[in-house]
Amino acid sequence: MERSTKTGSHLVNSRGFTLIELLVVLAVLAILGAMVVPQYLDRAQDAREAVLRDNLYQTRKVIDQFYRDHGRYPQRLDELVALRYLRDLPTDPITGRKDAWALVKPEGLEGVIDLRSTAAGKGRDGTAYAQW
Repeated sequence: MERSTKTGSHLVNSRGFTLIELLVVLAVLAILGAMVVPQYLDRAQDAREAVLRDNLYQTRKVIDQFYRDHGRYPQRLDELVALRYLRDLPTDPITGRKDAWALVKPEGLEGVIDLRSTAAGKGRDGTAYAQW
């Protein structure tokens, strides 16, 4: 942007933006950023929780399938991978680990009948991750 101003008897050409214009633009960007970033972080947390729920559901389904096929529960989750019920152990997206699952063993029987997350805290629905 070029401006011509007359100061006294001299013509002065100035180029660029004024400090006020730059501050206004920065203030608008800061306001927009303050509105968008929390929503992005909320959506990222929602996605992690959805992945955790799906990993738990799919692994429980595979444990049930293993029981139907073998008449017993797997001794550990690695057995599901070794016998190709799973390609790999699921990752808990809250903790970011594959080995942090709490395994539920049946009374009077051997094996793993369920798994739970060991992540601390609660989901957006108010229930603890360990109860899912």
